[in-house]
Amino acid sequence: MALGEPEARLLGREPGTSVTVRVRRSEALPVVIRTWDNEDEILGAVKDVLPHVPQCLAKGPGFAIHSYVEGVPLSSICADGKPVDTLLVRALVELLAQMTRVRRSSLPSLPPHWPSNDTDSQAFLRTLAHLADEQIRRPNWTVFGGLFAALGIPEDALIRLAERTPAMARRPYSLLHADLHRDNVIVSYGESLPLICVDWELATYGDPLHDLATHLVRMQYPEHQWSEVIGAWKSAMRHVRPAAVNGLGKDLKHYLEFERAQSVFPDVMRAARSLEQAYSQKNLDEATTEVDRALRAAARPLGLRSLPGPKEIERALFRWLASRGVPGARAVTWVRDRRLPLPDDFGETAVAHALSIEGAAPASRVFKGTAHLNTVVQVPGVCHPVVVRRRLPDVTRREPHFLSEHAVLRGIEEAKVAVNAPKVLALGETYANDPFAIHTYMGPEDVDRPPNHPVHGLLPHEADGLVDQLCALTQVPYEGVDPAAGEVGFHRWLKGKLVRLVEALPRKTQQLARQLGLPDAGRLDQILSRQEVSRREHSLLHGDLNPWNLVRRDGGLSIIDWEMALIGDPLYDLVRHMHLTPTRPEIRDRMFRRWERNLPSRYTRDWQTDWQVYRRLEAVRSAYIDLDRIVTGASLDAPNVRRAVASYAVTLTVATGALGLPVRATANPYLARSLV
Repeated sequence: MALGEPEARLLGREPGTSVTVRVRRSEALPVVIRTWDNEDEILGAVKDVLPHVPQCLAKGPGFAIHSYVEGVPLSSICADGKPVDTLLVRALVELLAQMTRVRRSSLPSLPPHWPSNDTDSQAFLRTLAHLADEQIRRPNWTVFGGLFAALGIPEDALIRLAERTPAMARRPYSLLHADLHRDNVIVSYGESLPLICVDWELATYGDPLHDLATHLVRMQYPEHQWSEVIGAWKSAMRHVRPAAVNGLGKDLKHYLEFERAQSVFPDVMRAARSLEQAYSQKNLDEATTEVDRALRAAARPLGLRSLPGPKEIERALFRWLASRGVPGARAVTWVRDRRLPLPDDFGETAVAHALSIEGAAPASRVFKGTAHLNTVVQVPGVCHPVVVRRRLPDVTRREPHFLSEHAVLRGIEEAKVAVNAPKVLALGETYANDPFAIHTYMGPEDVDRPPNHPVHGLLPHEADGLVDQLCALTQVPYEGVDPAAGEVGFHRWLKGKLVRLVEALPRKTQQLARQLGLPDAGRLDQILSRQEVSRREHSLLHGDLNPWNLVRRDGGLSIIDWEMALIGDPLYDLVRHMHLTPTRPEIRDRMFRRWERNLPSRYTRDWQTDWQVYRRLEAVRSAYIDLDRIVTGASLDAPNVRRAVASYAVTLTVATGALGLPVRATANPYLARSLV
């Protein structure tokens, strides 16, 4: 704005002189890293080296008045994504190089946590990651944490990034602009066209390679121009601070990865906030595309192995909007599944309320598994918390499920047996035909405490309790859940399913399996045909008793996630649990003894010989399933999957032994170990 006479007199300027009035927006999200609070002190330190930068003329509570830089932003004459003229590139990197001449003593004091050695590049990058967590992730986690959890970004993602900071070459610290993009570069009207940096509020002090990385990403140079910019920066820096180019070829990628990693937080939050301000299907589609781009850019540095697809992103954004009452985004509009009548104590109003607050749940109440997103909510007027359970779209499950989970849970409830399973309260669909179920919550009474799973194995009393629940399952009339069950021998059916699973694996997985010595489907069928078990009475089985499907509560165990339930040999459920869960020999023997003692012989006959047959079958199944997960990256963020693939070399050895196959002499002995 132009100064009037009174203001000009106060500022020592001529009337009509233009100034820039800067007011920090109180509603703006905290999405940047700040080293210093006072931009005017930075401008004062820079002016001797870069005399054209703005100067602070006055400041007060929440505002500052700067001298106005005549010219136009570079973005107005050269838009993002377009190539920048070579002379301009050289001028830009020259600005970055000149910043290294600003003396440390003229800059404001650094925060106490700053690296004490001002050549330690590794310490500086680690500090940046911690600051991103402290200043960007944490202040926004209350509002956006549940959304990030639904997208698969863990709370400690930036802390783990800091822990993985690699060793790097030493470079002398200097002043960094840290936000040099096309909007912050003014092309002046002078004949020499000097470029002037503005907006120094994010300036910092550290490794100059960080400034190059942020400049490369935020300037949005076309990909083919990156090498030109890097070469020009290297040339300019060698004339001013030669040591700054140490390790450039090796270390630049680490700063680029950090920039992409931390950017996922502001990018997702800005996309969500933009929808809150102006919701439409078109805007939702655009926000989905932006979040998808940000997630893919951050996947490698943050170690995100299983990324949500566009459909999953869109639904997560919609639920977040619906929970905030954004007009047009109404999650309470749902279509009821008539197969399941609503209970008297959880009617349509309670369902609508659970759906309306689902997207606002904090990250501590959002649990993402291999195939479901589970959100714990407390519905007003309902004495117990409930779980909104949604099947994740576009998830490829190699292991098929055979029964409807709601039918299994209803069958257990109606049988009134001593099985600590959830009760299913509602079924239906919401926005974009997104199916959901609502179950009672089986975790701790304090819903903000994480569930406790027996990941290291069962305690003796827990082993007893689990066996008792498996025995109680034999009392559930399974004909009501699956009328056709029991017509075929279970073990023969199970072998056939495994052969067909192997036959349907992707070509790449099958090729690698052959390299590792695992047989193809035809050969596997021949080998498995030699194995038989005795006939036992069938019952309802859980089918996937891994530790994360067991929840410690009130001194006992609750059993959740019944989507892989099936009808079959009860011995199989017990053996599969022992395969999926670390089980000490004494606990294994204790469980078998109690199981045999509690059940009639028609369920247990010949178990002493047959349990090893099931054990070998599960080892073979895991060899194929876990290999496919490694190859495709499916579900690798789920804790049970991470643990399984981490021990794949052992799994492969056990599986080939179970099939009676020799170790292939031509196979690369390091191949299995290098897969993880």
